[in-house]
Amino acid sequence: MHADLPSKYYFINKFDTNNIDKLDKNTGIILRNYNAKINIEAILGLKKFCKKKGYKFFLSNNIKLALKLNLDGAYIPSFNRDTKHLSYSMKRQFLMLGSAHNNKEIKLKERQLVKIIFLSSVFKKNKNYLGINKFKLLSRLTNNKVIALGGITNKYLKKLKLLNCFGFAGISFFEQKKGP
Repeated sequence: MHADLPSKYYFINKFDTNNIDKLDKNTGIILRNYNAKINIEAILGLKKFCKKKGYKFFLSNNIKLALKLNLDGAYIPSFNRDTKHLSYSMKRQFLMLGSAHNNKEIKLKERQLVKIIFLSSVFKKNKNYLGINKFKLLSRLTNNKVIALGGITNKYLKKLKLLNCFGFAGISFFEQKKGP
């Protein structure tokens, strides 16, 4: 399948080389900006930058555009329950990512043919807070790779080993440290 899957994922809202220039090659970049209008030139610029640096590049919530622009894959957020992308012809190396907060959403992501599921929120105490024990229970309900999401900081990096997850994702972790 995908032999060189990244184990770290960085969510960005806009193309800014200051934050993504010093990341290691084991990092995937997910462009997610639900408020702004889609700027294809910026997406193509980011695609070119990621290819040059060796990063995988994913577009959030727009599978059709990700396929059209020949990106590495697409990310389906937890609020997207649509399955119309299943009728699209996908390239073999196109990777589908998705996020979930509970068992029902995990099963939906599996029906959407997502290969990597982001479970949140592991450490950030919000309405979707899971904690370590609930995260471990939910991650056993799927055969897909599971990524920890939410509240990841340097302080919690060692605790990620307890979760037995494939990797982690975040925003502030990468911005504060300029890469792992």
